[in-house]
Amino acid sequence: MGIKEPASMDECIYFTNRNLGAKGKIKGWVHKQDCPKCGKALMGKPRDPKGKIKIRSTEYVCPICNYTAEKEEYEDTLTFEGKYTCPHCETQGEVQTSFMRKKVKIFDEEKQKQLSVEAVRFQCSKCQKNIDVTKKMK
Repeated sequence: MGIKEPASMDECIYFTNRNLGAKGKIKGWVHKQDCPKCGKALMGKPRDPKGKIKIRSTEYVCPICNYTAEKEEYEDTLTFEGKYTCPHCETQGEVQTSFMRKKVKIFDEEKQKQLSVEAVRFQCSKCQKNIDVTKKMK
């Protein structure tokens, strides 16, 4: 079963295209889901009167029936999809996993210490080592 790449950013809640270390890469996305109430439109963040999306909103809204769902409740039902090159064994593969972010410990090269960050974690299909897609760090 192949995964479907998004045609535009309007179809996505989350998208990333980044390098993982020296050898690895990931292009990952999370598609928007249909409204669970009416099923006619994709759920998205609410818009202000000028039409701009409220990116810091803590809820998702259906543009047709105005059904609202809390951010955590809605994002826990979504699926993270992506194409990757493993940073450990350089194998190319595809992944489909839950979009639930978990706290994981990583080693920060610049600060030379362990940090706890939120990440989507999955295993490489060949070497079974963990690959983390972290939230963008400041």
